[in-house]
Amino acid sequence: MARAVGLRLGGVPEKYRPLYERMIKQKYHFVGRHTVVKKCYWNHAALTQQRFCYKCKFYGIESHRCIQMSPTAFWCWNACLHCWRIRPQDVGVEWDETKMPFADDPREIVDGIIEEYRRIISGYKGHPRVPKKLLEEAMEPKHVAISLTGEPTLYPYLGELIREIHRRGMTTFLVTRGVRPDVLANLEEEPSQLYISIEAWDKKSYNYFTRPLVPRAWELTLETLEMLPSFSSPTVLRITHVKGFNDSEEAVKGLAKLVRIAQPTYIEVKAYMYVGASRERLTRDNMPSHEEVVRLARRISELTGYPIRSESRPSRIVLLSHLEKPIRHGKGCPWGWRGREEEAPGEYEDTSPDTTP
Repeated sequence: MARAVGLRLGGVPEKYRPLYERMIKQKYHFVGRHTVVKKCYWNHAALTQQRFCYKCKFYGIESHRCIQMSPTAFWCWNACLHCWRIRPQDVGVEWDETKMPFADDPREIVDGIIEEYRRIISGYKGHPRVPKKLLEEAMEPKHVAISLTGEPTLYPYLGELIREIHRRGMTTFLVTRGVRPDVLANLEEEPSQLYISIEAWDKKSYNYFTRPLVPRAWELTLETLEMLPSFSSPTVLRITHVKGFNDSEEAVKGLAKLVRIAQPTYIEVKAYMYVGASRERLTRDNMPSHEEVVRLARRISELTGYPIRSESRPSRIVLLSHLEKPIRHGKGCPWGWRGREEEAPGEYEDTSPDTTP
C-alpha cells in the first residue's frame, strides 16, 4: 500500500504517508496531494434503493449526483470530541501545522474530483437494482459538498475552487467551523450555500469540546457569525446535538443567542452520530434519538422565533427557517419540506422545472 500511495502521490512529504495509507483503507479516494473524495451512504442508497439524503428533501439536491469532498484532508484548527476523522496522532504522526504547506491548482482539483467520482459510480454499471436513468444522471454530477474532513477554509485557493466548480454547472455547499472569517470575507465567489457548524455556546464550552489548536478560535467563530447576515447566498447554522453536552437550559439559551447574532437562513439541528474516531472520545449514550433532536429543536424555535419547517428521521435532523418555501439548488425530491420521507421507494420521478442555478 505504501508503495502505491508513493507512486500515485509523488512529491508528498514522507511524514504524511501514514495518514494517506490509513485514509485509503477507510475508502477515501485521493485527488492530487491533499484532496479527498468519498462515496456517501446516500449516493449508494439513492442509486440502489431510490432513497435520498435530507439535503434532497430540504434543498432539492440530487443525492446520486453529489460529490462529497474536501481540499484539506489533513488540516483543521479544531480537535472536536465528536469528530469522526482520522488525526495525525492516531497514526503516530506529530506536527503542529496550522497552514497547508502545499496546495494543488483548483482547476486540477475539480477535474480530478469529477473524474474520480465517475470512476466510483461506474462500479454500479450492471447492478440489478440501479435504474439506468439514475446511473446516467449520476455520471453527470451536479453538486459538490465541500466538507467531509478537515477545515476547507485552510485551502488557500478556496474562492477559486468554488468559482471553478460553478463554472462547470455544479452547485456548492461549503461546511466550515467558522474559524477563518478573513477567508470567508474575501472569497472570490460565494458558495451556493454556506454552513457554519457549531456545538458549543460560549468560550468555556468551546474550549472544552472543540479543543482549538489556535488562539482566539472562539472569538474568530463569533466574527464569522456576526458577518453571516452580509452573505447573499443562503446560510445555515448547523447545531450538532450531543446528548448530555449541549441540551441543558444554559446551553440552549446560549445557542439561541448565537442564532440571534448570525440570523441564518436556516437552522439545522442534527444528531451526533457515534461513528469513526469519535467512539474513542464519546459514548453511544451521547447520540440522541430523533425524538430528542426534535425536543431540542422545539426549544430553540421557542427562544429564537424560527419555525420548524421540516425533519428527516433517517438522518435525525430538524430544519428551522423563517422562509415558508425552500430555496432549491436542484430538482431532486420535488415534494420538498412537507413531503414523504427518504424511505419511500420509486418516487424520484420529477416533472417540476429544473431550478438548478
